[in-house]
Amino acid sequence: MPASGVSAAAIAARLSAVGLPTRVEERAGFTSVEAELPESLSAEVWREVLEVVAEADRFGLHATSLSGRTLWAVVRKVVPTAGDAGGPSHQR
Repeated sequence: MPASGVSAAAIAARLSAVGLPTRVEERAGFTSVEAELPESLSAEVWREVLEVVAEADRFGLHATSLSGRTLWAVVRKVVPTAGDAGGPSHQR
């Protein structure tokens, strides 16, 4: 398993440990983790969730009235070069 897969699996395991069902998917350039969030979470669980996803390269929350709330995190398979480290919005 690539290092991104190991990191993503660790993130998924920690999210599962706080009671969130997770999905892990291997993609071409990254491994993604998604977790469905219930209507409400305690402040303690939110802190743990944010601590966990902070280990990813990117994370976010997708919320719609139809599908509810999905937390996502991405771990890149390739480390960006020094010139790409800031991403597309980084000013040089």
